Amino acid sequence: MNGESNHCTITVSGRSWSSRMEDRFQQKPSLLRPSAGTSSCYIFRAPKSQVESNPNAYNPRIVSIGPYHHGKEQLKLIEQHKTRVFSTLLDRTRGGAGLDDYFTAVASLETDIRDSYSEALNCEISDLIEMMVLDACFIIGLFRIHTIGTEKIPQYDDDPLFFTLSILSSLMIDLLLIENQIPFFVLQKIYALSKSPEDANHSLEKIALGFFNRALRWPEEHLQKHYSVSNITHLLDLFRLCLVGHLDIEKPPEVKVDEELLQLIPSANQLLLVGIKLEPRKSENLIDCYHYCSEHISTYVVFMRCLMGTAADAAALSQCGIITNFLGTDTEVIRFFNVLEKSFQNILKLTKHFYQSKSGYR
Repeated sequence: MNGESNHCTITVSGRSWSSRMEDRFQQKPSLLRPSAGTSSCYIFRAPKSQVESNPNAYNPRIVSIGPYHHGKEQLKLIEQHKTRVFSTLLDRTRGGAGLDDYFTAVASLETDIRDSYSEALNCEISDLIEMMVLDACFIIGLFRIHTIGTEKIPQYDDDPLFFTLSILSSLMIDLLLIENQIPFFVLQKIYALSKSPEDANHSLEKIALGFFNRALRWPEEHLQKHYSVSNITHLLDLFRLCLVGHLDIEKPPEVKVDEELLQLIPSANQLLLVGIKLEPRKSENLIDCYHYCSEHISTYVVFMRCLMGTAADAAALSQCGIITNFLGTDTEVIRFFNVLEKSFQNILKLTKHFYQSKSGYR
């Protein structure tokens, strides 16, 4: 640096830092898609910390959908069923779209498909398109069976995969895993190509929700509100929309709440001891009582965790019909909410830190 200059150039191994970084800027990311962080990217891996705490909650048990779990040894058996379902679909729509039509239609969506995933998909276009077609046909075939009925689709009548209760329950869970999704527009494309007269009064959203409703038993009038929704990204998004509703609420003025105030919410047994009755009410929306709240599930989890301090509280809420326990013991219910609350606390701390640091730059 000479006396007349107000800056210096640092060289490393004969190259300046700016030159080195310019090369880095030009490199395409090998793990992330260029679409990562944009609205077109919406199928993600679950956070590693979450997976490590409970791997079984994030890994499919029976069927892989999409690229993240494709090819796993324990999931290969179902791949043969996918081929069979696709063959059956072609038989049902004979005279309509042919085999090549499905692959050509989905191939035209390749860029959008890849952009939907946060990770770069290191697979050939032929493998990717085959995966999407077979996965979409399997899902739609499964939905059709349980909404339209086997009397109109007799080819599925003798397949135990679709009617064994334990398998069906696992399939429902697998189709709602965050890492086990394909873009909804792929499902829509396949459904449109494979429509037959039996499907005339059934939208894709209708048969999807009809399938999951075999377990949830939502009232029909609630489901009907979601038969023609738009901007659905994947099946989990459709399910979430039906569960918590679509709220477009302006953020209320920030209110500072002392975290110690949360301790003022008594547990279920404390409420019962002083004569307060706990009764379930019918609702179409999990969060009806939180009119100004946008953190749907996190608020619900914190509130329920306050009500349930012990297994006895969980038992009391079960007896009152407030919760339905599919987990087994009351202790498992407490453990479930403890894990959820801990996860949300970590997210809350990170979010608060982000906004505090952001405000420091203003």
